[in-house]
Amino acid sequence: MDYDIVVVGAGPAGLSFAKSVAGVGLRVAVVEKQSLESLAKPEFDGRDIALTHLSVKILQDFGVWDRLEPDQKSPILEARVLDGNSPYTLDFDRSGDRAEALGYLVSNHAIRRALFAEVQDQMDVELIADTTVESVSTSAGSASVRLSDGREFSCHLLIAADSRFSETRRAVGIAAEMHDFGRVCIVCRMRHDEPHDSIAYECFHYGRTLAILPLTSNESSIVVTAPMGQRGELMTVSDEQFCSDIQDRFGSRYGKMQLTTARFAYPLVGVHAKRFCTTRCALVGDAAVGMHPVTAHGYNLGLSGADLLAREIRSALKDDKDIGDPGVLHRYERKHLRNTRPIYHGTNEIVKFFTDDRLPARFARSIALRVANNVPPIKRVIRNKLTERSNRSSILPPVV
Repeated sequence: MDYDIVVVGAGPAGLSFAKSVAGVGLRVAVVEKQSLESLAKPEFDGRDIALTHLSVKILQDFGVWDRLEPDQKSPILEARVLDGNSPYTLDFDRSGDRAEALGYLVSNHAIRRALFAEVQDQMDVELIADTTVESVSTSAGSASVRLSDGREFSCHLLIAADSRFSETRRAVGIAAEMHDFGRVCIVCRMRHDEPHDSIAYECFHYGRTLAILPLTSNESSIVVTAPMGQRGELMTVSDEQFCSDIQDRFGSRYGKMQLTTARFAYPLVGVHAKRFCTTRCALVGDAAVGMHPVTAHGYNLGLSGADLLAREIRSALKDDKDIGDPGVLHRYERKHLRNTRPIYHGTNEIVKFFTDDRLPARFARSIALRVANNVPPIKRVIRNKLTERSNRSSILPPVV
């Protein structure tokens, strides 16, 4: 074999997986259409990732957490959920918890830069940039990858990590359930007069959803989700009008608000693959599960999935087994499906529930928020699920 593992896609999930299996004697290649320069210095894309406790632990094990500057890791100390025009909030804090924060907000481009720097230092991982995958094939004994520059590689295991619209997933015959929410996500950063006190807000306003997430100093990450038909207006309206609209919808809690970055638009499409593996191939990251951002589980699921698959591969190596053996891949699939299915479908139901502006739905939401706020066991379960304080991987040794 030319390589033991070929990873298609050098995004956060692909690089995370490559780092997870580095240093155990495997020859790993990561194929990416972007240039090495773009991978080493990714541009800001507006997306800030809310990392759970499990994700932070994995990144610490990688050495990636320490590569991030202190001002790139913004703690979330409290979270509040609002519905419609009501002042009532569902509140989450650290009461009864020894954790320093509910989670941490880190820019997507900062995570990518730190991951690339860490993977680039691995002698057994080769980054093949500036090329695309033309075709892939798998058989009982091996997998092969043909690149756009004519090169062809054989390997024991093929990893698809090339986005929620993965061409590799399609090429190996794995179908996926796709849910087009018919909405667009507009992201940017804004500076404001009043401090945010490290509080994250999720505001389910009628017609639109607004998230205000705390960064360093008096700056916040802004996430607006709206019907796709409003994309043009949200992206072309003047900066002054956009800021004024956000400020008004947020009740001027932070005083005057001003844009500090450009606005970026992303269509909202949820994806869940029917299977996470097939012959000599496994899916990780958004190729397996692409989430709606409302519960902030997207990259967290990608990271925990890469962690799960790496553990199964390491266990196979320890037992002198083939890393592409169906039993190895199916154990990963079974565990990751068990983690992702309820979160994926639950998130989609939450989105449906909180974007239904009919009167009965508004009334039901008001009741639901009050029940969740005042029944401690329910509130604790929701908080632990969102922050991943109680997770099977938290008691396992690091994979590096």
